[in-house]
Amino acid sequence: MAGEETLTMLAEIRIDGLGAISSAGAQFHEGLTVVTGETGAGKTMVVTSLHLLSGARADAGRVRVGADRAVVEGRFATDGLAESVAAEMSTLLSDAGAQSDDDGTVIAVRTVSGDGRSRAHLGGRSVPAATLSAFTAPLLTVHGQNDQLRLLRSDQQRAALDRFADSTVSSVLARYRRHRSAWLAARSELLDRTSRARELAQEADRLSFALDEIDRAAPEPGEDVAIVAEVRRLGDLDSLRTDAESAQAALSGTDELDGAEVAVPSALELLGDARARVAASSDPALSVLAGRLDDAVAVVTDVASELTGYLDGLPSDPDSLETLLARQAELKALTRKYAADVDGVLAWAHDARERLSSLDVSSDALAELEATVTAEASATADAARALTAARVKAARKLAKAVSAELAGLAMGRAVLEVQVRPRVAAAGDSAPLDLDGTLVHAGASGVDDVEFRLSAHSGAQPLPLGKSASGGELSRVMLALEVVLAGSDSGATMVFDEVDAGVGGRAAVEIGKRLARLARTHQVIVVTHLPQVAAFADTHLVVDKSDAKGIVSSGVRALDTGERVVELARMLAGLDETETGRAHAEELLETAQAERAAAS
Repeated sequence: MAGEETLTMLAEIRIDGLGAISSAGAQFHEGLTVVTGETGAGKTMVVTSLHLLSGARADAGRVRVGADRAVVEGRFATDGLAESVAAEMSTLLSDAGAQSDDDGTVIAVRTVSGDGRSRAHLGGRSVPAATLSAFTAPLLTVHGQNDQLRLLRSDQQRAALDRFADSTVSSVLARYRRHRSAWLAARSELLDRTSRARELAQEADRLSFALDEIDRAAPEPGEDVAIVAEVRRLGDLDSLRTDAESAQAALSGTDELDGAEVAVPSALELLGDARARVAASSDPALSVLAGRLDDAVAVVTDVASELTGYLDGLPSDPDSLETLLARQAELKALTRKYAADVDGVLAWAHDARERLSSLDVSSDALAELEATVTAEASATADAARALTAARVKAARKLAKAVSAELAGLAMGRAVLEVQVRPRVAAAGDSAPLDLDGTLVHAGASGVDDVEFRLSAHSGAQPLPLGKSASGGELSRVMLALEVVLAGSDSGATMVFDEVDAGVGGRAAVEIGKRLARLARTHQVIVVTHLPQVAAFADTHLVVDKSDAKGIVSSGVRALDTGERVVELARMLAGLDETETGRAHAEELLETAQAERAAAS
């Protein structure tokens, strides 16, 4: 495996109370790991547990009889991810409040109770199952027996083709989606404006009238609050003036008696006299107080000046209060209609102006919008053509590569075809796109339908996979596809359950070879019943079943070389108790390992 690097994404798993497994744990390493065991031992529960960690729907029926709940815990390494994926993963963990362990791994946990309720935890924090799924998606790809049926769906076949084409399609697809989004948004706005022209015109009139009313009043921010304070002040004007004049008289030394101004001793005069007396004293303890009296004179002088300014600033116009009350009534008319206060009225006016600017239903505005729709539709169609061309080119390469893999999987005369054709818009399509005179459905992933068709033997009519492939053939098509796609998608852990169903003999050996080849760039975990496949493993795990006091339980353990021979002999038609069976197992193991070494 020189020049190739296998990443260990799934480091460890622990299972409690799931199916036949009471409690079991297993460590996973790089390369190919096989899981074997007798029928009914519970080896498929390993795949089920990984499905749960992938965010799959919880099934209470999987909880072990007598157990309150099933718990699956997985430890994942994330240090081998691509830079862009690692950044997304870091953001996901941060948003969830999850934390890595000291060794950089992240622990994911899924719990399923007996009543069907489930909980998910990631990095020590409780998270939705969808978050757990988003975390494991780039780390783990599970191919269970039911997952093979996904390959029959057109959208999954298109996704596989795009995955094979990689950047050739992804960049064009991004451009298509960008123009499609702009086209649909402009088209929706045009349809809305056209169908609601009268309603929008009436709304524009209402907004214009309201804005004219607000503009005529021209309120200032906080003006209503300031007016309330000023009205309260003017209501107390007489008492305020009397208080200020009395204070000023006490400081300046004048007062009124029967309407005539009468001289009285002022505070300033008294302070000045006191200062002169202490300053003239021969006693230093007394004369030093002169400085403090100077400060007092300065403060009283300042206060007298401010009182004069305050009196000068008091309204002398008897109509000032009426003017303020009239302004207050004008502002209240606005706050009754548009908001609770003047600041709210100004905010409403701001939003109303923006809304009004978007309600232009004039013929010029509609013409401009129509031009935008036409331009974006044309750009979307151009991108769709480029996307189709890229897919057609990639489809030929994918079909050739998968057909070559099938030849080595006892399907030598089978040929896979990958068809790419436009999806014609159905009646009532919400947004049909005119593509060279044909209306097509412009979906989020393009205008193409992708279909895998299999010709099982020479001269046979190519038929959709669902009509032409048996269960075993479908498994081999999926494996061939994964081997081909491995070159464009390295790093993730791939899990296969019974991928070798319905095959045997030489085809089983070829499946083992291809799984071993896939394990050069991926961590591969396979549940198998075929010794020819198990012999190619780097690590061999067995699920043992025990029956204690009538209670059946299973556990998982790793096998050493000697134990592998015994297990392979058992898989060879139950020959583990015979020398002949063990000899055959040893030969099978040696042959498989030699072929692996030669291939690398």
